[in-house]
Amino acid sequence: MAHLKCIECDGTYGVNEIIYKCGNCGGILEVVTDLEEVHKKISVNKWSDTSLSVWRYADFLPVNDRVNIVTLNEGGTGLHRCKRLAEKIGLKKLFIKFEGENPTGSFKDRGMTVGISKARELGVSTVICASTGNTSASLAAYAAKAGMQCIVLVPAGKIGVGKLAQAMAHGARLVQVKGNFDDSLDMVFKICERNNQIYLLNSINPFRIEGQKTIAFEVTEQLGISPDCMVMPVGNAGNISAAWKGFNEFEAVGLIKTKPRMIGIQAEGASPIVNAYRKKQRTIEPILSPETVATAIRIGNPVSWMKALNSIYDSKGHAETVSDQEILDAQRLLAQTEGIFAEPASATPIASLRNLLDQGEIEKTDSVVCVATGHGLKDADVITRIFGKPIEIEADIDAIEKSLNLLVKYDKWLEDPVSI
Repeated sequence: MAHLKCIECDGTYGVNEIIYKCGNCGGILEVVTDLEEVHKKISVNKWSDTSLSVWRYADFLPVNDRVNIVTLNEGGTGLHRCKRLAEKIGLKKLFIKFEGENPTGSFKDRGMTVGISKARELGVSTVICASTGNTSASLAAYAAKAGMQCIVLVPAGKIGVGKLAQAMAHGARLVQVKGNFDDSLDMVFKICERNNQIYLLNSINPFRIEGQKTIAFEVTEQLGISPDCMVMPVGNAGNISAAWKGFNEFEAVGLIKTKPRMIGIQAEGASPIVNAYRKKQRTIEPILSPETVATAIRIGNPVSWMKALNSIYDSKGHAETVSDQEILDAQRLLAQTEGIFAEPASATPIASLRNLLDQGEIEKTDSVVCVATGHGLKDADVITRIFGKPIEIEADIDAIEKSLNLLVKYDKWLEDPVSI
């Protein structure tokens, strides 16, 4: 039903081999599924009768042991029609796919349920990842569910407290590395090279991508058609390429006739993929010291850069940067117009929309889906730094009423969506 294939030299490997890079050229591997067989199965299995979730699409996923799947009921996240936000930005059909509704609060759960299930199938007992936060939280939770040992390396002082707390609560053996994410990932590779009993579950693992591609399946089913544009944050670059893979597979089995343009958004201080796109290059120049308030995408040398660039070019898409201030303004605007509290990295697609409209990269009449990859509680300390602490007043009715009058005036001054 499936095999692994190098995206550079076309070298092939079995899906039950523990391998992360091509043995011939060092290229990234991806799962190639026999979609003719999948088409036959979905015609018979009535797969669409099951509830919306990652494992609704089991026929598209390369896990043979369906009995021992490790799941926390991930997927099935809401596709929210955002009319108030759309009106302020100047769009007709704007949707937010809010991945913060997943069990550990981010899109990482989609890939982790497949990755951990495959690890169990392979007889693995210890798993490892490097992380800016969301991956560590997700891996720790799914490893706990599977009864596996979990090791997590994170860049010291550069991970949101909420994410750090999740990994610790789920029992991960956590190490803070003095350096950035890329340094942590380098250490993880070296650990796995020295000990093949430890299984790597960063997004370079092709089974992670298989789970993440289900976001494209869900968006298509929720809309009833493919959107015109899919706007996504880009960090390590696995998610945008996973979604593009999903749209291609749905097209191949006849479930859709059109595919969206893939638009990748990076923060100005961590934008190697956007830099390459602007120069019309097929390779990136790593950023040695990436910096942005959006910690989830603070990555200067993304592993899946080639897949991401291919997805953008092949879909006739686009790549754009946004500033930290634009990210924070968009995070507030989303929360205060639609009630969706997303972490800063998740706000990057919203932050880009006005510029994309001005550039003609999206049209006012396009159906636009922005992916909000994680919940705002993941990085809540950013909010407290921006807004400060709430005022404290004695339990006196006159004092409280006087204060509320001042707050109303302040809120009117603060709310200026036109400039956001």
